[in-house]
Amino acid sequence: MASCVVFNQAGPLKSDYRRFNLNPASAGDDYAGMAEALRRRYARIKKGEVPLPDVLFVDGGKGQLAAALTVLDELSMPWLQVVAVAKGRSRKPGMEQLFLAGQSTPTILPSDSPALHLIQQIRDEAHRFAITGHRQRRAKTRKTSRLEEIPGLGPKRRRELLKQFGGLQGVRGAGVDDLVKVRGISRSLAEKIYDDLHPDSQS
Repeated sequence: MASCVVFNQAGPLKSDYRRFNLNPASAGDDYAGMAEALRRRYARIKKGEVPLPDVLFVDGGKGQLAAALTVLDELSMPWLQVVAVAKGRSRKPGMEQLFLAGQSTPTILPSDSPALHLIQQIRDEAHRFAITGHRQRRAKTRKTSRLEEIPGLGPKRRRELLKQFGGLQGVRGAGVDDLVKVRGISRSLAEKIYDDLHPDSQS
């Protein structure tokens, strides 16, 4: 998953935040993942569906900067200002290195620089937004994965169960007689669901 946050003069513009579920081919490849997210985001910007930013910040160093510039070049937007934000060798806040196109050495702002503080805030917000997305995805997987393993229980019936009982814990707490009250759940399927969720109760 990749995250995109947007700031304007007033601060975070959360209505414009976006997450991108990356293709499996990009998994584990930071450059490919960034390129995919930027390609999807900036194709929409080029079509006028999303406002064009004044500056694009990417999380990383020279490699991430090169990946971003390649995508923008593909989209005929090479003129956009891009800044790659690396943590620096010590990885301590205040020691960030800023990589810009055409500069062989990074820019290092003073630790008390208001500009650096804003850049740190943008980066930290992007991290927070991505982590929240990962947690939500894991919670959703935990919520549905057990039900997905039950033969004969398709997506529509799973949704009905989760809606009726408020989640997997509610389904687990339901008896067979409760389960059959859900639309599309026969007694035999209800018994199968109950047995699957209560393996210890089977003799």
